[in-house]
Amino acid sequence: MSQQMSSRRQVLKSIAGCLAAFPAICSAPAATDIQIVEVEPSYDDYQYRAPMKFGGTVVTRVTIQNVRCRVRGRNGKVADGYGSMPMGNVWSFPSKKMTYDQTLDAMRKLSARIAKLTGDEREWGHPIDLNLALEPKYLAAAAEISASLPQPIPKLCMLVTASPFDAAVHDAYGKLHGKNSYQTLGPEYLHHDLSYYLGPEFNGETLDHYILPHAKPELPLYHLVSAVDPITSSDVQHRIDDGLPETLPEWIRYNGITHIKIKLNGDNHEWDLDRVIRVHQATAQTERERKVTDYVYSLDFNEKCPNVDYLVNFLHELKAKSPDGFSRIQYVEQPTARDLKANPQNDMHAASKLVPVVIDESLTGKDAFLLALQMGYSGAALKACKCQSQALLLAALGMKKKVFLCVQDLTCPGESLLQSVSLAAHVPTVQAIEANARQYVPAANKGWQDRFPGVFKVRDGLVHTAGIDGLGLGAVPVKNS
Repeated sequence: MSQQMSSRRQVLKSIAGCLAAFPAICSAPAATDIQIVEVEPSYDDYQYRAPMKFGGTVVTRVTIQNVRCRVRGRNGKVADGYGSMPMGNVWSFPSKKMTYDQTLDAMRKLSARIAKLTGDEREWGHPIDLNLALEPKYLAAAAEISASLPQPIPKLCMLVTASPFDAAVHDAYGKLHGKNSYQTLGPEYLHHDLSYYLGPEFNGETLDHYILPHAKPELPLYHLVSAVDPITSSDVQHRIDDGLPETLPEWIRYNGITHIKIKLNGDNHEWDLDRVIRVHQATAQTERERKVTDYVYSLDFNEKCPNVDYLVNFLHELKAKSPDGFSRIQYVEQPTARDLKANPQNDMHAASKLVPVVIDESLTGKDAFLLALQMGYSGAALKACKCQSQALLLAALGMKKKVFLCVQDLTCPGESLLQSVSLAAHVPTVQAIEANARQYVPAANKGWQDRFPGVFKVRDGLVHTAGIDGLGLGAVPVKNS
């Protein structure tokens, strides 16, 4: 009898354990859930106003992917959402075997597959949970398309291709509920706690604990100096003469810039060193004019440094030759190869003792982030182009780990810039925002300047966020039916 009672208790204990675990596996249907009804991608092509060079490649054009998504609530109400993002094939799908047009074509094929997979998704849930369910299907589609390509589509490229779809779902969700999307991250909307996505150390914690419900009013703007941009007038071979600045001092005066991001080659020590020193000299001249003393720099090698020693030696020499210039470095971005597992020798502990060093191209998910921290990286560059859902979760992970976070650009114009700015403005520890479409593809910003002047008309070195906390992701008028 006692054995039967003991056995019964074990069974009941097992059932109780299963029931306790059940919410972490499958939450009950909720009134706030949505279902995707349809999606529709479209494309816009632009030529750059001026060429941009990064990672050893010169870019002169861009294709913007725009997505409209319709979702349905439990009560039958529907809402349309919108997302937009540059396809960024040079950055997300670098190749020595395929041309620009070939990698772009692969992304467009993947986009068509993602559109069908997203439109056919019948699950109900929060946008983050829908993205979580769809990502393995997106990766499988990328693998199928890759079978006929000279090289496989990277996960980073899949994320960039999928990002406007994810953004459109978030946008529609917020509009359906009459809220800004950043106000739909609490337990009444997102039914799992963060341990479901990020592990047991987040047990009982919710995403709204880490993300601000309202945007910070302003953020410093990071201006980009690409590897082919003229620094001073002596570098200008042929002026564009379109009314916009063309040299670094002209841009500083025009936008009131205090934050400067410098693209470096990573395979030419002397050129890289000279580039940073010349940028510092140019800012020092305007500093005396404007009586501004708080300039800061970020350095981006776009994974071109052959090894960590290159970066460490570069930083030591820069400090010796230009101590004031060195003191203004806020962080260094992705100095070595993006594949961290394949390059364990690229341990960043020595470099991170000198300045913060963050991953960018390496950041494709939680596991990559945690591996980077083990390898001595100081933190990560978040990007809206890697999916809104992932960016929000990784922001929480970064804050939990108390590491450096920044938000970087993909030459985002128009709606995509608003999403990027909004991401930076709602993550408490992010201190600045990069936005360089105004430099390279201003034509894609037309129509947006008057609606969001604080974002698109920078005059004091700051992006002002007034107006971006509208319904959804805040970029498009509400069109519910």
